[in-house]
Amino acid sequence: MSAATIEANGFPANNSAVAATSPWLIAFIVALASFMEVLDTTIANVALPYIAGGMGVSEDEASWVVTTYLVANAIILTASSYLARRLGRKTFFLICLGIFTLSSLLSGFAPNLNALLVFRIMQGVGGGGMVPVAQSILADSFPPAKRGQAFALFGVAVVVAPVVGPTLGGWLSDNWSWQWCFLINVPVGVLAMAAIAIILQEPARAKDETQQERRFDVVGFALVATFLGALEVVLDRGLEDDWFGSPFIVTFAAICALAFVLMIPWELNHKNPAVDLRMVASRQFGACFLVMLATGAILLATTQFLPQLVQQDFGYTATWAGLVLSPGGVVTMAMMFVVGRLAAKVQPKYLIIAGALVIALSMYVMTNVYGDLGFWFMARSRMLLGIGLPLIFVPIMAASYDGIPPSKSDQASALINVARNTGSSIGVSLVSNVLTHRAQFHQSRLVEQIIPSSAQYQNTLQQVTTFFTSHGSSLAQAQDQAVQWISAQVQAQASFLSYVDAFWVLMLIALSAVPLALTLRNVKLGGAVSMGH
Repeated sequence: MSAATIEANGFPANNSAVAATSPWLIAFIVALASFMEVLDTTIANVALPYIAGGMGVSEDEASWVVTTYLVANAIILTASSYLARRLGRKTFFLICLGIFTLSSLLSGFAPNLNALLVFRIMQGVGGGGMVPVAQSILADSFPPAKRGQAFALFGVAVVVAPVVGPTLGGWLSDNWSWQWCFLINVPVGVLAMAAIAIILQEPARAKDETQQERRFDVVGFALVATFLGALEVVLDRGLEDDWFGSPFIVTFAAICALAFVLMIPWELNHKNPAVDLRMVASRQFGACFLVMLATGAILLATTQFLPQLVQQDFGYTATWAGLVLSPGGVVTMAMMFVVGRLAAKVQPKYLIIAGALVIALSMYVMTNVYGDLGFWFMARSRMLLGIGLPLIFVPIMAASYDGIPPSKSDQASALINVARNTGSSIGVSLVSNVLTHRAQFHQSRLVEQIIPSSAQYQNTLQQVTTFFTSHGSSLAQAQDQAVQWISAQVQAQASFLSYVDAFWVLMLIALSAVPLALTLRNVKLGGAVSMGH
């Protein structure tokens, strides 16, 4: 094998996709399109009650609006690298953006739930292909010294969009209608398509890429798609359907396991696999894949469950719950550009370690949650998280491309996004289960401590009864109200303790990134990376 020197992202120096216009304009447009796609992973969550009511279905049925999008998104990611090579990045990106925009329009005018689910599958297919190709376009449009800042802009889209989604979805549903959660994509998508068609040029094909085998690994893709799709269904529906007590979940878990077992030997022995498992098993890319898996878990889990905590246990409205996340979003945006500059001067592994420790500290702070905390305690913990996430997200891009040949850069990008999406589903599913089972555990332990014959219980019951009688209740009513109040306090305390457990779990997930980061090799900052082909 001969050694070749290529740029830090794996693209040859003459493989430019920059048009006459500024590459920052390209970055802004592809980041905007990616923002819309990631936004749609969370924007529909808060609109589910409105969708269920508007279409006359249960919320359980309406929740498939989210599941179908995630499944379609996961499946198309595995084929995006081949399609981008086959059709060209610009063409493929425009097709994906066109499908996403059209399906958003159709979703907004869907006459019934079945039609909406079909359109959401289309939307997931279009959106799933955009994000990995957007990363490749950015890497191809910027010189090495500026690439970190370009990925920082992209990172703003991917990290901030899940934060904006619930707030925007709730506001649109409250003040307009749930249809606008989808229709809002249409004007942005049309403008982005026009701009990309005009300013973006198709990059020249790398020599080893033009000589590469063009045959698509249909069997491998089917196995990978089945594995990821079934896994998404199990993770998204498991808790709601009682996990392995449900024949539906058992069936999909069996399909997932079978596809995984068949996928490994097929992909390892195929000449041109749909997913290069050897890449995932390599020290550098494999560590990056696992770190992104953990990052995705923490990002979406905290985004989904922190608003739930303040609404459920602190009585916040949906608007104020969204505002709890907003300061962290502002900090994230600012930090993205700071880290973009640091990435050109500091080895990725050190930035990732720093980010993981800051995120772990943020989760540790949240383990001190209790009922008398105010808005700014929650907001400050989110701001601390907003410092840590960019310290992982931006350098993981540079580290994951290191050592990847030009013909596999699109697949590397797709796999990193598979890790983020799958990690998000794992994180939400894991935290959901921790909250449910630990709340039951803590409630049973607390109830054991409530002994009606004890002096402490009788004293509390008398004080609360006196409070209600002083507010106009009869003695019998006041006693019933007092018992209900004590029961509510037990449930609230059990809920707080379950969230404490969940934040401990997320802290351990963040800390797991530290040893993984230590395994990463040093990369040549802002210059060329020498590697063998």
